[in-house]
Amino acid sequence: MFTVFYPLLFILGLIIGSFLNVVILRHEKEEGVGGRSYCPSCHKQLHWYELVPLFSYVVQVGRCRGCRTPISAQYPVVEFFTGVLFVGVWYQSGLQTLAFNAPLVLDLAIWSLLIVITVYDLRTMLIPDRFSFLFAALALTSSWLTAGFEIWTFLAGPILFLPFYGLWKYSNGRWMGLGDGKLAWGMGWYLGLLGGTSAVMFAFWVGAAVSLTLIGLQKIFHSFFSTKKFTLSSEVPFGPYLVLGMGIVYFGGYTILACIG
Repeated sequence: MFTVFYPLLFILGLIIGSFLNVVILRHEKEEGVGGRSYCPSCHKQLHWYELVPLFSYVVQVGRCRGCRTPISAQYPVVEFFTGVLFVGVWYQSGLQTLAFNAPLVLDLAIWSLLIVITVYDLRTMLIPDRFSFLFAALALTSSWLTAGFEIWTFLAGPILFLPFYGLWKYSNGRWMGLGDGKLAWGMGWYLGLLGGTSAVMFAFWVGAAVSLTLIGLQKIFHSFFSTKKFTLSSEVPFGPYLVLGMGIVYFGGYTILACIG
């Protein structure tokens, strides 16, 4: 009976993921989330059957029914991964009913927001303050709701923020954006000092591994890469790595101490 809820959570995630796409794209265009959805190319208002998450993209073969312009793969990817995350968060909660549970609702809201932050950072290399502050508020609420007030959890936010602030201040923003530090503040409140520190370390490790891999592939298959070369000093969005680090800690249960041990 427990597994019966997986498809329901996945479908709910698809629906929420469709809304997250609206939030991402309209925030980037400085538009409100209200109003009918439309094709960004021909501006034709979309009918309900063109907005069924994942399904409409497949049926329309990834093209607008009006102008036949290709639809960004971001739409189905965000919808799919939101569905997967909803199932993962549900599984992590250990619940066996769909009765209202405030910590679960907060976790679903937090990971939905983290999807928005990830995709927005990938698109623009920015993490808007309103997203970071909302994440921090939800994280602190979730922490207090599940474990009550703990001084080290409360201090974990500013403790994780300070190194990012130092890098940002020392380099005048060349090495690290301050938005990453604000995201790390919420990570500390959400995962605690050990979990948050572990997530940040995993983010740096994965980021370094990806960068070195790309540089190595460039040297081996240089003819397949564009004239713009990737180097260790290249500007890359770090928010997605921080979110990935959070996922390693939250879903995998891994911490730095466990890895060392």
